Amino acid sequence: MTIAQRIRVIQDQIQEYCRACDRSPETVLLLAVSKTKPAADIAAAYQTGQRHFGENYCQEALFKQQALGAYNITWHFIGPIQSNKTKLIAQHFSWVHSVDSLRIAKRLSEQRPDNLPPLNICLQVNVSGEQSKSGISLAELSELCAVVTALPRLKLRGVMAIPAPQDDYEQQRQPYQTLVQAVADLKQPTLDTFSFGMTDDLQAAITESATIVRIGTALFGNRN
Repeated sequence: MTIAQRIRVIQDQIQEYCRACDRSPETVLLLAVSKTKPAADIAAAYQTGQRHFGENYCQEALFKQQALGAYNITWHFIGPIQSNKTKLIAQHFSWVHSVDSLRIAKRLSEQRPDNLPPLNICLQVNVSGEQSKSGISLAELSELCAVVTALPRLKLRGVMAIPAPQDDYEQQRQPYQTLVQAVADLKQPTLDTFSFGMTDDLQAAITESATIVRIGTALFGNRN
């Protein structure tokens, strides 16, 4: 199956799942996760109309950005953030989904160039409490939101999560329900983004209010 055909399948799934829960498909953004994939694959997806691409590794992403400089791509950084990479991330991305500390948020704010619009960020929440996963706890969300909102070169948009894998649909929904309720409790109307849902739990994520779904394997095939 070609990349164009895979994108069509995913878009059809998004429309189907949105209809099933009475949502407009326009409220769900497909983020193509292109880590480990060559620039040629990104170009092929771009030709279908895909404009938003997510990368996990800074140096790899910068190489692709240079190769695809003629394309009008919105780049999202979705991987773990090392302190020595915050300047490059602040300079070369429009979105960062994986902010999990005030220290990283401050660095991104300080290093965001003045000639660029504020950097859209999501706070990564470790909603399943897994030791192996990055992210803040639900208990830390309110305090970090309050502080990050005041940082001058950032625009706090919402939250990102990668729950523990589950095969059961209802179990897939539960952590997303918990996170959406936690955000609602903050009573901050500017938080409009839920970055969650991947290839294996797409329907559960859309049912529970995902606004950005991060799809890699189903779009580009298995990782290289």
